[in-house]
This record gives sequence, structure tokens and C-alpha cells, in this order.
Amino acid sequence: MTMITMEDDAPPPSWRQRPRPVGMEIGYKLVGDMLEIDRTRRVDNVRLSAIEQVRFLYAPGNVSSKGFRTQLKLSDGRTVTFGNLSWRSLTDIDRDDAGYYRFVAALAAAVARANPRARFVAGKPKPLWIALALVSALSLLMLAAFTLRAFQQGTTNAGLLGILLIAASFWQVWPLVALNKPRELASGEIPDDLVPGRAG
Repeated sequence: MTMITMEDDAPPPSWRQRPRPVGMEIGYKLVGDMLEIDRTRRVDNVRLSAIEQVRFLYAPGNVSSKGFRTQLKLSDGRTVTFGNLSWRSLTDIDRDDAGYYRFVAALAAAVARANPRARFVAGKPKPLWIALALVSALSLLMLAAFTLRAFQQGTTNAGLLGILLIAASFWQVWPLVALNKPRELASGEIPDDLVPGRAG
């Protein structure tokens, strides 16, 4: 006789997100060897073995700097992307990092089992990351040149404004570049810096 435990009755791993301020909530659920995506008006089923790549990204938004995303690349070229932030209204967002982490961890493990050849990567693709890093560095250099020029011309207020802009820009740009540095992960690996919510 097979003993039934509490875990046997546990609901399948799931995650719900409203990715935009205006729009429907999307539900994601692991059902056997499928990822069920419920868009309210239609339900799509993605075979886990068809997921060729799992990518983790830092993706801050206009309202929160704590935005993270998981992107699934499918064998037919489509992508499925979801994140840890869910909009309640035009100005209010909800964060459930612990729930997000649990679902992403379960999904990563299921993908690794279903398709051992699936790649797990962190950060942006290398060409995009290099472009991001160069543009960010150039922007900071231009601000530094503006600030230096302002002090040389005796316009202290403009120079102080430049220092403030440099500090604010660096505070926003550095995590975007540093966290999105491209790197390869082991099969099923979850990077804690890009998937918040891991307990203890």
C-alpha cells in the first residue's frame, strides 16, 4: 500500500502576475510535464522539454528598482517572460519575492529534468550587455565632463547639480550593468542575485 503524505495533496507550483498596469492577470502553473499559461481569455500549454533556455534578468521599472524577470526560450523561437512584480493599479505594485522564488525554483528543476540540454544563463546576451555598459560609461563620462567644466567656469551651482546627477545615475546604472553581466549557470541553477526571495 502506498502511503499518502501531505505533499501528495499539495497544489502544483504556480505564479500569478499582472505584468502591466492595464491588462489581465496571467497565471503560470506546472502541470505534469507542461507549463500552463492562463491568460484569462485563453490557456496555452508549453511542453517543458521544448524549453531550450532559461534566462534570469534584473529589470527595474519606473516604480520599483527591485524588478526581476525569468525568460524562457522555446524551441519554436517563442519566448515566455514573467517577473516578480505585479501591478495593482497605475501607481501601486505588489511584490511576493518568496512566492516568486518558490515557483521559479520548481520550474527550473522541472525544466532541467525534462530537457537536460536546456541552457541556464544569467544576465543579458553578451552583445546587448556590452552595448549597455558602453552607453552607461559614456553617459557618466559626459556628466563628469559637464561637472568639471562647470566648476572651471565658476558656476558652482551647475557643478553641484552635475555631482548630484552623477551620483543618482551611478546608483541606477551600476546594478543594471553589474547584475546583468552575462554568465553561464549549471543546469537548474537559480542565481540568488537575480531571483529574490530565497528563505534563510
